[in-house]
Amino acid sequence: MVLELLRKELLSWDGVTEHPHRFGGVEFRFKKKELGHVHGEQLADFPFPKSIRDQIIEEGLAEPHHVLPNSGWVSYWIKGPQDVPNLCKLFKMQYDRMNGKSDNK
Repeated sequence: MVLELLRKELLSWDGVTEHPHRFGGVEFRFKKKELGHVHGEQLADFPFPKSIRDQIIEEGLAEPHHVLPNSGWVSYWIKGPQDVPNLCKLFKMQYDRMNGKSDNK
């Protein structure tokens, strides 16, 4: 259910496409760059620059990546459909950054 809700929202954004992720799950891209990926209904990972990653963790929006905690990646543990707005917020941060609509490049 979470993945279907994410698909409905993310694929409505101009230039966003869906692809199989190399480590399993579904990857969403904007112009060939990964916005983030979802492993089933339990976990989402996002690649941010380290400065933005630090801000996201400080604000409690996500946690350090579950495998690469010292990288720019963050992980979001999905509890259920109630997490879709938070997930969309993280995807939107990526989308705006890659689309040149953010000061955080």
